[in-house]
Amino acid sequence: MRTPPYVKNMRGVRNWKETKEWLEWRGIEDIECITPDQAGIARGKMMPSKKFTSNTSLALPSAVFMATISGGYPEDGNGFAYPEDDGDLKLVPDLSTLSVVPWEEDPTAQVICDLVHQDGRSVEFTPRNVLTRIVDAYEKLGLRPIVAPEIEFYLVRKNPDPDYPLVPPVGRSGRSIGGGAGYSIAGVNEFDELIDDIYHFSESQGLEIDTLIHEEGAGQLEINLRHGHPVELADQVFMFKRTIREAALKHETYATFMAKPMQGQPGSAMHIHQSIVDKKTGRNIFTNDDGTESEAFFHFIGGMQKHVPSALVMFAPYVNSYRRLTQAASAPVNTKWGYDNRTTAFRVPRSDPIARRVENRIPSSDANPYLALAASLACGLIGMTNKIQPDAAILTTANEDEIDLPRGLLEAVDLFEGDAELHKALGTPFVSTYAAIKRAEFETFMEVISPWEREFLLLNV
Repeated sequence: MRTPPYVKNMRGVRNWKETKEWLEWRGIEDIECITPDQAGIARGKMMPSKKFTSNTSLALPSAVFMATISGGYPEDGNGFAYPEDDGDLKLVPDLSTLSVVPWEEDPTAQVICDLVHQDGRSVEFTPRNVLTRIVDAYEKLGLRPIVAPEIEFYLVRKNPDPDYPLVPPVGRSGRSIGGGAGYSIAGVNEFDELIDDIYHFSESQGLEIDTLIHEEGAGQLEINLRHGHPVELADQVFMFKRTIREAALKHETYATFMAKPMQGQPGSAMHIHQSIVDKKTGRNIFTNDDGTESEAFFHFIGGMQKHVPSALVMFAPYVNSYRRLTQAASAPVNTKWGYDNRTTAFRVPRSDPIARRVENRIPSSDANPYLALAASLACGLIGMTNKIQPDAAILTTANEDEIDLPRGLLEAVDLFEGDAELHKALGTPFVSTYAAIKRAEFETFMEVISPWEREFLLLNV
């Protein structure tokens, strides 16, 4: 009997019949049913594959999506309140995301799930649903967003004691990795075996890496993904983060997506390339028939210039994120745009007119990919809807002026809550929940005394 082609697919099936055959063909014993929480951490349940295919009802407490990064919960207030019943939310597997878990010893598969209420309504405050909401807003206008994320991260030596600073790893040369190795092939080769595992794990899951480079930081790498549908690409970033961490651990190394993990080293970004196509024609609406920039292109940039500062808390979600957004760092701290200008927040890369796109260079790699993509696309959509005109393109270095963005987490939360247009686009349940979580995380951070305070205040004040 011939094996159906879909069974051999590395990623995704169409229905439960195909799911059962896919699992049986691979001898899968267990299934991880996962979904991203507000931080982008995989939450969910594991079960035997036979139970998964037997119409089992899956659920998670709603409180899971109101938890802080440290495991606490926010207080009621500022428009946020816990649901009276705090009931379970149903997990609905998206079978198109089914793939193996290549680092597990026993045959294991994973599937990303959406969240719905018990009556089938979409849960408005969960990250994957927030991004879907924004994509649906484009779809209603006959448009489809196309995105391509670029994710930077650091490899560092294992650090079981958080009181000690992170340090670069030792490569195959036996020496500690130094900085200033941007685009260095030798820098990539220092981690050949680890990178081979990243590629192997990725291929096993049907994840497509476009390119991999060594960045400027010591042990800092960047992976570029191929362009595609925003939810699919957010899923890939979600899975890539798991994959890279697991590959690093196999080689006794940590992989970190902290925005600023090491003092004196560049921060890590998640740049987002964006274009919009007409669903009927497939034409890039950023380009006119004669190849020039369209009004939609300028309005998209205008929306980002106006609203990205209010959405910053979705691009820079932690106290550490703002250590990357300083004038001394390489990250853009402005709301300017320019053609192939990497010092601007919004860069228009060199391309053919058909591939015209806008790169948002503000997001940190610690951002939840679903929320970062949702926020970026929402700002652009607001600009196109309201026909917001951008400032003139910047032809010079833009990072030497004053910082145009919030300088800290609480300031960013206040701007986030005060932007009525963004509030409407993202939905009140998400905005109030996310803001409450961020305020609670800031209060937890304030309980910690830093080495700077002990060094400069202990004996001087």
